[in-house]
Amino acid sequence: MSSLNSSLMENLSFVRPEYFYITGFSGIPFINYYFVCLLLMYIIAVFGNSFVAVIILTDRSLHVPKYLGIFNLALADIGETNALIPNLIKTFLFDSQFISYDACLVNMFFVFFFSSVQALTLVVLAYDRFIAICLPLRYHAIVNNYFMSVVLIGVWSVCSAFNGTTVALITRLSFCKSNVVKSYFCDYGPVYSLACNDKTINSVMAKLCSTLFIYIPLIAIVLSYLGIFLALSKITTWAGRLKALKTCVSHLLAVGVFFLPIVIIYFAGYLSMSLHPNAKIIISSLSNVIPPLLNPIIYVLNTKEFKVFILKIVKKRSSVNPQVLAK
Repeated sequence: MSSLNSSLMENLSFVRPEYFYITGFSGIPFINYYFVCLLLMYIIAVFGNSFVAVIILTDRSLHVPKYLGIFNLALADIGETNALIPNLIKTFLFDSQFISYDACLVNMFFVFFFSSVQALTLVVLAYDRFIAICLPLRYHAIVNNYFMSVVLIGVWSVCSAFNGTTVALITRLSFCKSNVVKSYFCDYGPVYSLACNDKTINSVMAKLCSTLFIYIPLIAIVLSYLGIFLALSKITTWAGRLKALKTCVSHLLAVGVFFLPIVIIYFAGYLSMSLHPNAKIIISSLSNVIPPLLNPIIYVLNTKEFKVFILKIVKKRSSVNPQVLAK
């Protein structure tokens, strides 16, 4: 009877807030300038990734496994940018740090979903480079468009299932302590830590998602490049090594841009280094904003096929303009 009464009391005291209050950027000096920078970053990121996606779609010579992966990365970059920055800009324009309960969960899902898609796509691209350099004669037999399409569909499915389940578990929590989220968006950890009922499963899922979408991808990429460097050491000429390594430059830069801010934050916490809360918020927000901004620039500047495509467009326009002027 006592257990039944306690269960009834728990149900009666279950609290689901109407809204959350996001305080991440409160009290940071000159934060208005940062929001202006975010707006510029948003425009460049959306335009740049859309440009890369359109090039890959329209140029048939780019319909190969590697560029399917880059196309997938561009889609994830566009998704994460739109999931995160417009909400931050809205906070700046309307001076409103409130977000409804349902909108908070939606925001949480899409930010983590697209971020995890980016991480796993970088792993897929690392595997592509590993096979291309370590097993060049078998590359086309192992990695083809069908294989890459199936793997990428699997990436979206896994990310959707894990992140959807993780976010759905928030709905079992009762928020009777506070509705103030100490982050720059509806971050999973700061939200579930506000609950006053048992949140053990939420803590477990948070650690599981960090393992699946941060630690394992980073380890897999490092192992891939150890294999690549071992294969490069077997090439007799430096010219041959550099030629093979050049095909990895864009991917290595994208990996660094994505994982470096995350590694800095995690190691700072692990080593008990005292990062100022404002510095941690800025670094954390940039870790979500910078990769979608730089990825299209990295791939356009370091990929021969993109440069050739752009030169074709420029030549076509330059050859058409004199004809138009003559008329």
